[in-house]
Parts: sequence; structure tokens; C-alpha cells
Amino acid sequence: MMKRLTFALTALALVSSLGACSNAYYGAMEELGYEKRDILVGRVETARDSQEEAKEQFESALEAFRSVVDINGGELESAYDRLSAEYNRAEADAQRVRDRINSVENVSEDLFREWRAELDAYQDPSLRETSARRLRETEARYASLISQMRAAAARMDPVLEIFEDRVLFLKHNLNARAIASLSAETGQLEADVARLIAEMERAIAEADAFIAANRGA
Repeated sequence: MMKRLTFALTALALVSSLGACSNAYYGAMEELGYEKRDILVGRVETARDSQEEAKEQFESALEAFRSVVDINGGELESAYDRLSAEYNRAEADAQRVRDRINSVENVSEDLFREWRAELDAYQDPSLRETSARRLRETEARYASLISQMRAAAARMDPVLEIFEDRVLFLKHNLNARAIASLSAETGQLEADVARLIAEMERAIAEADAFIAANRGA
């Protein structure tokens, strides 16, 4: 089901990029059999995947930094080039994470607004209360999810700044003395990346729980 949803979302990306209104977008998705809940779950899954990719990229950037400060001449230029490339990829992945979190928030607002409005359409009080309870539960679960995702995304920025500073420094000071001045910082950078990874893993776990609770619901 999620593969079909991913394909449908991709196919309809052009509609959104051309500035079509959200109602037209949702209407087109409904024609394909996807309600707002399905779209939200699909976007949460995509955001989770982007966080997983970013987590791996930050680990790769850290390894590239280690390779620079541990090098003993000979391949300093190539080691720097790798670090610079890994930093650029980490920065791009971080932006992708932010964009996908934003897309999750956009559809969640529309879903919950519609859900609350439709509670008044029920004639059966029991069904209305059941739906209202599920809405409250879903909103609470979503609030935990988006809070964790935002916390993990926010922690990316200071780590990116650290990497950026060191890439810029090495760009203009690519010599043994400069490398030696940075080697003492490896432990702190490792600790910063470790905290970021832990935060991202918590966000990924929250996303997994949200997907499991809402897929096919």
C-alpha cells in the first residue's frame, strides 16, 4: 500500500508544484483511493526515511573528519576533499529532513481540521464519541512525533555549523599544524554527533510507532 502511495505522491507532485490548491490535490488523491490519513502516514514514512539517511550521512561526515585529523601526510588533499563533500551531503540531507517535516505538518493540519469539523455531522452520539476519542489519541500521538522530529532537526544545525567551520578552516589552512590544532576537538565532535544520532533514533522510533498505529486505520 505504501509503495502505491509513494508512487501516487510522486505522480501528483507536479500538481502541487504548479500551485494547484490543496483541495484539488486532496481531491485527486481521493480519486486514487487515498484519504488525508493515508497521505499523512505516507509523509511521516518519507520523513522518517530522510532522517535515517541524514543520520547515516552525519556518521559518514564524522568519519571523514577523523580521516583528516588522523592522517600523516601524503593524502591530505584527498582527505579534505572527502570531508568537504561529506559536509555538503550532510547539509543537503538536513534540508531534506526539514522540508519533509514541513510537509508532514501541512497535511496534519488539514487532516485534524477536517476531522474536528466532521464530528458535528454524526447523528449517532456513540459513533461521534468514538471518533472524537480516536481524534484525541491521534493528535496526542502526532504531537509527540512532531515534537521529537523537530528536536532532532534542531540538533542538526549546531553540528552542521561545527563541520562547516572546520571545512572552511582547513580550506585555507591545509597543513600539519592546522590539522594538529583540530585533532584535540575530535572527542567533542564525536560526542555532539552521538547526541544527534540518539535524538534522530528517538524520532525514527516515534515515526515507526505512529505509522504502525495509523496504517490501515
